[in-house]
Amino acid sequence: MTAHTEPSAKPRTPLSRERVLRAALALADKSGIESLTMRNLGHELGVEAMSLYNHVANKDDILDAIVDLVFSEIVLPSGREDWKAAMRKRAVSAHEALLRHPWSTSLMQSRTKPGPATLRHHDSVLGSLRTAGFTLVNAAHAVSVIDGYVYGFALQQINIPLQTPEQVAEVGESILRQLAGEYPHLAEMITDHAMKPGYDYSEEFEFGLDLILDGLERARDTA
Repeated sequence: MTAHTEPSAKPRTPLSRERVLRAALALADKSGIESLTMRNLGHELGVEAMSLYNHVANKDDILDAIVDLVFSEIVLPSGREDWKAAMRKRAVSAHEALLRHPWSTSLMQSRTKPGPATLRHHDSVLGSLRTAGFTLVNAAHAVSVIDGYVYGFALQQINIPLQTPEQVAEVGESILRQLAGEYPHLAEMITDHAMKPGYDYSEEFEFGLDLILDGLERARDTA
């Protein structure tokens, strides 16, 4: 008679720095950056928090690294396309990355130990502008104004409480009742623009981006 044997337990995936950082990124995305503690991260990975220190130095090391992971998701200028197309593609990609990782908007410019993806990103953007004929000063201006717009718009969009057409319609109708004819321009904007079928606030981003790029082109050509 053959003895019954229990199936062997599935081997646990060993910890690695990459696995720890990916779990940290997922935790921040799911529950916010405030939830990212060594204890919570250990719980997500099914290990004691002390085990994490074999792969990361501390929480600051994790924050620097997951910011670098977000930078690695942003499309970089290829060098094979017009600078305006490259800057537009890069800005749209950065905007999308910031919306995927809402916590990152306040961190991406504040870390003091940039990783390789972060450095590669900034170097590539500056290189594309310099190759396109921007002076060093105007290239710095261009990065500043584009990034200020990208981060500012993403932060504003993340904090808007209205995310669906139904929410916009409900709040818009409530506001219109309060306006009662006293604020005609605001009422017109809500009625004939924001509450129109298919309106998507995120489309405002690319309109503003194109204005900025056109202005930067004029600044380059008159430098």
